[in-house]
Amino acid sequence: MKKVVFITGATGFIGTHLVNANLKIGNEVIAFVLPNDLNISFLKENNVDIRYGDIRNYEEVEKALSEEVEIVFHCAAFVSDWGNADLFKAVMINGTENVCKAASKAKVERFVKISTNDVFGLDESTIINETTPLSKWNEPYSDTKIAAEDMAWHYFKTEKLPVTMVYPCWVYGPGDKTFVPLLADAILKKEMVFMRKNAIVWPTYIDNLVDLLMLISKDDRAIGEGFLVHDGESTTLEKFTNGVAKAIGGKEVKQYIPYWIAFFAAFLMEIIWKLLKKKERPLLTTYTVKNLGSRLKFSIEKAKNLLNWTPKITYSEGFKTTMEWLVKQNFDQLKQK
Repeated sequence: MKKVVFITGATGFIGTHLVNANLKIGNEVIAFVLPNDLNISFLKENNVDIRYGDIRNYEEVEKALSEEVEIVFHCAAFVSDWGNADLFKAVMINGTENVCKAASKAKVERFVKISTNDVFGLDESTIINETTPLSKWNEPYSDTKIAAEDMAWHYFKTEKLPVTMVYPCWVYGPGDKTFVPLLADAILKKEMVFMRKNAIVWPTYIDNLVDLLMLISKDDRAIGEGFLVHDGESTTLEKFTNGVAKAIGGKEVKQYIPYWIAFFAAFLMEIIWKLLKKKERPLLTTYTVKNLGSRLKFSIEKAKNLLNWTPKITYSEGFKTTMEWLVKQNFDQLKQK
């Protein structure tokens, strides 16, 4: 049965793939995008209902999220390792509250919120699953994601908003605007260094993530639950990075600097950048050091057991497809500034 789907962040990496997945099965898609968004050509080409506004403005969200909406995918976020703290709060926390409030008023059937595996903290001594307590990184991106999640669960408890939380790990794939293009750019500029041997990454191929999101949007067992998602296997940052280097014709990355030196350098850079009120991101941030220097372990057993879901694309298949796409791209145009 056709559904009316409302997608925030519809022109982003995840949002774009979600739009396509919903159109493919015949759903009617309403894309909520910023008035100055220049990446809407594919929406127009597919006759998507484009509604302009900013999630920071409740009146604009309420007007766009009309009563015919049945499913909400809340993908919009300020995705960065660096930025103004007030902007993070306004987009992540206030924006989420506005979308929750409007969705509650519209009495939607599903509210699927894209969170992040970051919300579970940095404890390497355990296998992290959905019962792991949320834990701050003392970083604006991950910490406001926790606050946004708390907001969504508040509406679940008080307004009976049918919330499902999804925690993707490292999302990659064709159309990526952050992770893989930035990594490729750093490799070519010889700026990439490792901060810890055998740091672990949990790749999440975009098609696997979208497959789970689409299942969640129609499975009643998902309401009130949260789900971690990745490709079902981990790799090391060295293997992932040098796989990218090989694909794009870059040199193998062998440089290491001790974690504590990298963290201290990032800490100093951030202080200097703030004092000088620089708008561009520092060469290195404390968030990046924590992220690229971790050996965290994540389980997706809950999605397997409760929803009978398994990743359809293996990591090797997803990586191969992504590299075939990457070598055809202009990295400077891809990178999200």
